Amino acid sequence: MASAHEFWIEPPEYQVEKGAPFVADLRNGQIFEGTRQSFFADRNTRFDVIMGDSGAPVTGRMGDRPAIRLTAPAQDGLMIIAHEAAPSIVVYKEWAKFLKFAEHKDFDDVEAIHTARGWAKENFKETYTRHSKSLVAVGDGRGADRALGMVTEFVALDNPYAPDLGETLHVLLLYNNAPRPDAQIEIYARDSNDEVKVTITRTDQEGRASIAVTAGIEYLLDAVVLREVDGATSEKDGPVWETLWASMTFAVPSQ
Repeated sequence: MASAHEFWIEPPEYQVEKGAPFVADLRNGQIFEGTRQSFFADRNTRFDVIMGDSGAPVTGRMGDRPAIRLTAPAQDGLMIIAHEAAPSIVVYKEWAKFLKFAEHKDFDDVEAIHTARGWAKENFKETYTRHSKSLVAVGDGRGADRALGMVTEFVALDNPYAPDLGETLHVLLLYNNAPRPDAQIEIYARDSNDEVKVTITRTDQEGRASIAVTAGIEYLLDAVVLREVDGATSEKDGPVWETLWASMTFAVPSQ
């Protein structure tokens, strides 16, 4: 089911030369495997490339795949690609599938809320949006990530391309422009043989988490907000639940 899949930005290379051609895919799938999404302007509510104080929209032709085709900036720095997808709706025909998803994403109170609201447990709707970032080194890759005002997003507090990174990358998870405490983060780490290791961690009371990283590994971070739709009632045919997915991709260079 599409709503239970990660969505992420995946460049073939996370380190590029200044002024060089650059491409990246939008992908939807699981455990670092997924279908490549084409560029359609009406499916995006935000699609930007940002470096330092400068930013520009990602543009393309309808149906372009890879969805991201651009020229890397002419100066060294940390390039941030930001994408937010327009809302989509999925229909859950079976309650067990939705409950399994909610439990996997660590929302234990969903059944009690759903039952108390009197919502149907079959053929009910959920709306979802995706809020994705990717960090790419241009030239020396110096610079810092920052909050971009997405409804939910990761912010890397360390630069993964810094030569003194060490074995930990600290991140901040935001929701409605505020730190999100005690939230589950899924970590997907892919090596050069396409083997993927999956681990789970949680943010602390300040919305921060420490991610163990290894040189030569590509990372995807994923976190989900599951909330009730404002004004949803059993008499209306609209969505009753909403999920907001935050993701971030980056790689730690080989030493």
